[in-house]
Amino acid sequence: MKLDLLYEIDVPKPWAKPHPYGQREAEQRAYREALEQIKLADKLGFHTTWHVEHHFREGRSHSPAPEVIIGALSQCTEQIRLGFGVTLMPHAFTPPMRVAEKVATADILSRGRVEWGTGRSTPMEQTAFGVDRENSREQWEEAIEAVVGMWESEYFEYHGKYLDFPRRMVTPKPVQDPHPPCWMAATSEGSSAVAGEKGLGLLSFSILQPIQKMAEHIRLYRAAAADPKPITRVTTNRVAAYTLVHCEESMAKCEESGIWDSVWWWYKNIAEFTAEWELPHLSQEERDKVFPYLMQQADGNFDPKSFNDHDMIVVGDPEQCYTKMLKYAELGVDQLICYVQFGYLPHESVMKTIELLGKEVLPALAKEGVDATLKPAS
Repeated sequence: MKLDLLYEIDVPKPWAKPHPYGQREAEQRAYREALEQIKLADKLGFHTTWHVEHHFREGRSHSPAPEVIIGALSQCTEQIRLGFGVTLMPHAFTPPMRVAEKVATADILSRGRVEWGTGRSTPMEQTAFGVDRENSREQWEEAIEAVVGMWESEYFEYHGKYLDFPRRMVTPKPVQDPHPPCWMAATSEGSSAVAGEKGLGLLSFSILQPIQKMAEHIRLYRAAAADPKPITRVTTNRVAAYTLVHCEESMAKCEESGIWDSVWWWYKNIAEFTAEWELPHLSQEERDKVFPYLMQQADGNFDPKSFNDHDMIVVGDPEQCYTKMLKYAELGVDQLICYVQFGYLPHESVMKTIELLGKEVLPALAKEGVDATLKPAS
C-alpha cells in the first residue's frame, strides 16, 4: 500500500482581520504551507499528492484551480506523482478541449507524473456553473472519451450528443503513453461499480464511515473491474481511499495540537454543507439519520475521538497509525490518501505528521510486506 496526500486547502474561520484582509492572509498562508508540506513528502517517498477542484466552499476548500498548484509543484518536486483529484468534466465547468490542454501541459511540466482524476461535483457547484445536472454523468463519460481522443489523434473531431467539435490539432500531447492514468471520484457503492466497469481507478472519497462500509465499496469495484469495458486505453485497476490522518510522537502531542477540535470542525463543516446543498429535500429527521453525530454532539453525547476509536480516521503515534493503516491495506486499498492539512492544525504539526509517516510508517509497511514502493501505472 502506497501513502498519498490530499489537499483541499482548508482555510477555516474565524479569519483574524476584517474582509478582505483576513481571508487573503489566511489563504496565502495555507497555500504557502501546503507547498512546503508537499516538498517534504516528495523527499520522504510519498506516492501521489491529489488536488481538488472545488468552487465556493467557504472555509473547507479554497482550491478551484488544481492545474495551477500542480504546475507549481512540477517545478519544486522530483518524484511524487501529481494528481488531479479531480477535473470536473460536465462541459459547463470546463470544455473537454480545455481539460485535454491543461492536463497534458501539467504532464509535460512534471515529466510524466500526472494522475488524471475525473468527477461531476455537487449540486451547489453545478447550479452555479449552469451544469445540466440530469445529464451530468453522460457528459462526464462523453468528455473523457473526447479528451483521450484529443491526446491520441494528431487531428481530432467529435460529433456527440453534447460535444460538437470540428477537426483541430489539440496541443500539447501528454508525456505518458498513451495518456495519464484515469480515475473516477466515487462516494457510493453504485458509483464504485461504475468506476470498475469502465476500467477507471477508484478515488473513494467517502469518509467518516465504518471501514466495513468501505470494504463493500471496494468489493463491488473489484467485481466490476474483473471484466471491464474500458473507456480509455489505460486500465487502472487500483483503489485510492482517503481519510483524516494526524501523527505525532504521542497521542498527547496530537491533542496538544488540537486534533479533536480540527476533526470535529471538518465533520461539522461537511455535514452542514451536504445537508444544505445536497439534501435540501430531506426532512430534519431524515438528515439526522445521514449525519447522526451532529445531533449527538449538540446533546453532549458524542466525542470526536470515537471516529478514531472505530478506525474511521488515523490519529496517534507512529505505531498506532501504522496499525490502523494495515487495516486499510487488508481491505484492498492500494493507496491510502492522507488528508493532513485540515481544520486548525498548526503547520508545524502537519510537517511532523509527514515526517513521521515518511521516516517510520512507510518503512514499517515495506518491512511487513505491504508494498509501499513506487510502481508504474498498469
